[in-house]
Amino acid sequence: MISLWYPAKHARHYPIAPLLTPGAAAQFKSDYGLPQDAVVLPASHGHEGAPVDRGDDDRLPVVLYSHGFNGLRSFNTLVVEELASRGYLVVTIDHTHEAAEVEFPDGRVEVNATGPGDDHVYAASVDVRVADVQFVLDQLEVIARGGNPDVERRALPAGLRHAFDLRKIGMFGHSLGGATTSSAMFADSRIKAGLSLDGGVFGPVIDAGLDRPFMRVSSPRGHRSLQPRVASFWSHLSGWRRDLYIPSAGHLTFGDFQLYYSPLLPLLNPSDEDIESDVGSIEAERVVAIQRAYPRAFFDLHLRHRGHLLDAPSPAYPEVLFVP
Repeated sequence: MISLWYPAKHARHYPIAPLLTPGAAAQFKSDYGLPQDAVVLPASHGHEGAPVDRGDDDRLPVVLYSHGFNGLRSFNTLVVEELASRGYLVVTIDHTHEAAEVEFPDGRVEVNATGPGDDHVYAASVDVRVADVQFVLDQLEVIARGGNPDVERRALPAGLRHAFDLRKIGMFGHSLGGATTSSAMFADSRIKAGLSLDGGVFGPVIDAGLDRPFMRVSSPRGHRSLQPRVASFWSHLSGWRRDLYIPSAGHLTFGDFQLYYSPLLPLLNPSDEDIESDVGSIEAERVVAIQRAYPRAFFDLHLRHRGHLLDAPSPAYPEVLFVP
């Protein structure tokens, strides 16, 4: 399953899109032992089915999103909404049977069937995910040619066919989604720029490297000095590259956890160690500011050839360090 996010017009006439569909939301609550009736998950700022608004742009650059292991395509909605509001078509992908929960149009909910993660599972998952990404790119080409790949032949949003530019495709992902991004770029030259949010790397791209722009943003646990495979991959990159480090971040800083899900923490009762590892010590408002600024700056630079935030460390974002 995928979702398409884009700048829209007449949005108030269309229903608000939930972060999770009803069946997926019920499964999410069940997974975490949350009371079904007492916990209401937040909605997004998107509206389902609204017409595309290209504004002054000729066509919208495309950005793909891949979630972390046992994650959800909605986990980085903050970044996705920011990019869509700035003139990108963002395609978020659920990797079914490895995602935590995926609801299909008939109400069927599929959950993670891979079991606990380890390097073998992660490497195999990345191979499947790359095939998912290439399939999605193929279906975008179908739409651009005037076709409708929706299995149930539901109408596509008005204006979508001519709205996006398949010559300008980027990709980003969180955790295993970051590893998926580098491997998908290696497998498919249609992807012109990639961003990894606290992600690792698997497969032949480690030694082959990439000749297109790639950026990492990491927490302490994802620092390149602690990741031998990432260090090797980094040494083989021949294109533009940046490695950003946020010492006060946790692994889940690079997602919506602090914005949407942190109110659930008292119900989940995590340990202090888990909170430090997952959330870090950075304040939520700074998480929002950084996530709005840096992914957009990366794709603006490499898909639109504008912007200077990534030239050097910025006093506006002192939490973000540049790793040589």
